[in-house]
Amino acid sequence: MLLSVVVVVLAACAAYVSGERGVGQAGPGTAPSGQASAGPALRDLMPANIRIGAAVDGRLYASDDRYRSTLVTDFNAVTAENAMKWANLQPEPGRYDWTASDQVVALAQSHGQAVYGHTLVWHSSVPSWLSESWSREQLRSALRHHVRTTVARYRGRVWAWDVVNEVLAEDGKLRDSIWLRKLGPTYIADAFRWAHEADPDARLFVNDYGVEGRSRKADGLFKLVRELRAQGVPVHGVGFQAHLRSNTAPIDATSNLRRFAALGVSVAITELDVRIQLPVSTKKLLDQALLYQHMLKACLAVSTCESFTVWGFTDASSWIASHYPGYGAACIYDSDMKPKPARDALLHELRRRVAPSPR
Repeated sequence: MLLSVVVVVLAACAAYVSGERGVGQAGPGTAPSGQASAGPALRDLMPANIRIGAAVDGRLYASDDRYRSTLVTDFNAVTAENAMKWANLQPEPGRYDWTASDQVVALAQSHGQAVYGHTLVWHSSVPSWLSESWSREQLRSALRHHVRTTVARYRGRVWAWDVVNEVLAEDGKLRDSIWLRKLGPTYIADAFRWAHEADPDARLFVNDYGVEGRSRKADGLFKLVRELRAQGVPVHGVGFQAHLRSNTAPIDATSNLRRFAALGVSVAITELDVRIQLPVSTKKLLDQALLYQHMLKACLAVSTCESFTVWGFTDASSWIASHYPGYGAACIYDSDMKPKPARDALLHELRRRVAPSPR
């Protein structure tokens, strides 16, 4: 089976590098006019119980026809890449600007896409007007108001939230942040309870990177989730960001996801991208494609996996180049909105799942 996957994806890589597409076959959700044929839509082949999503640039979603058409064709869920981060929502004390986040939600609803909220509590993107010199109660009150206000605004319109994001350090202990220093570790449980009060039907996730496979950090996250659940904190799911390098696969990803599922929570791949050290080559594209396929396979193998999200679907708007010098080409569509071998690999895995068993 693995050999057949490699053969299929290698052919896709060779075709892509040579500039020849046609790897996909005509079918439902075919590519928009003027765009390379991508074959069936990913969303059409995804199991009904798993959303397939992409992080979105709200401005491109609203203004770029090719971007929007590809996004709507392939994905039935979106995550606001930046629009829902606290610093963007509340640029001044006492004043919220919902323009960008409302736009993402409205566009998604108009195209039948679910919305995943990102993110309520983070050590980064904290409003500049918020100061660590404030008293503990002032900071706690500000955080409580933000969580409740944001979740309540989108009650019934955002299906899930990253309630706390990247709360762990690399050694698996709680990250040193303004929230930990001033509020202590109870800020995590508080945030989940406040979010649940604001929307009892929303699915609430803890989200982190570097925890996709077995690691000290993953062990720390497992311990945290187990303890929170034992305290009755409404933690419904664990998000595995999966910002990966093409030549480095997570250790035992499927088993790792399963051990979290055994705690009684859902799991989700929340921010998948696979960056390539430039320049791009056929071998690197193959490694990338197989890693995308590997993470989808892990999600599909775990009964509680609710969502599979790529962090941007086109290299044209990817964050990678600005954060990882010398790396790029991390997405499943290139900068010209042409499907890459990574998309073929996802398509192959989904087709394999729905294909009838040989008699």
